[in-house]
Amino acid sequence: MIYTIDNIDQLKASIGEDTGIVSLVPSLTELLFDLGLDKQVIGITKFCIHPEKWFRTKTRVGGTKNAAIEKILALKPGLIIANKEENVKEQIELLSKDVDVLLTDINTITEALTSIQAIGGLLGRKEEADRIVAAFNAAVIKYTANNLIATDVCYLIWQNPWMTVGGDTYINDTLASGGFRNIFAGQKRYPVIEEDAFIALVKSGKPVFLLSSEPYPFRQKHIDAIQSYHPTAKVVLVDGEVFSWYGSKLLKLPSYISELRKSIQ
Repeated sequence: MIYTIDNIDQLKASIGEDTGIVSLVPSLTELLFDLGLDKQVIGITKFCIHPEKWFRTKTRVGGTKNAAIEKILALKPGLIIANKEENVKEQIELLSKDVDVLLTDINTITEALTSIQAIGGLLGRKEEADRIVAAFNAAVIKYTANNLIATDVCYLIWQNPWMTVGGDTYINDTLASGGFRNIFAGQKRYPVIEEDAFIALVKSGKPVFLLSSEPYPFRQKHIDAIQSYHPTAKVVLVDGEVFSWYGSKLLKLPSYISELRKSIQ
């Protein structure tokens, strides 16, 4: 059966200390590690690179978009943790016929914090989850977007074609938390920017271009390419994990944004 954060309490009766867990979500795999669930987690994806210890030792069950169904079922997990956006609907439905699935749907920081506490409570790690949330909230108190001058940004996730993020994404919310105003916030999901429109945008000299390290591995050569249209265009490489991973990676967001703002002022 498929469960969500809203009806997660219905799962508790079937979850115990010996419940085997397969995580199909890299950012939540990292959260499970930080919650102290080493023994319970028996399978992860090939993109679950954090922590490195798990990446080297845990059974890998394919990717986020091409889960190895038979390999997962052979592990006989009691719970699969998935995500509405990152995983394929048909694969999750197929797995749910044999294994309980917790299907997360996280598009804001608030939803991320709620999910951390819900997962912690479900898996007997409430105190650990509460500590992560409290640590994030304490860090946020040190700076707030309300005290920052809004900075227009274009956050790029892909090239050929150029792709950015819309206002209904988790990345948009993490940007906004640091006073970054996403110029594509009025669009949905992951808009494509046509080449002519992109060149015109660069030549306008207005937004700061944030080039994410994932899913596309932007490098210095891409900065050079953008600045060939406008030599003084402000272009910065950023850590995509900090902006898009919604588990315990959240703890790195406040300090990272603080340093990023200093670097582009």
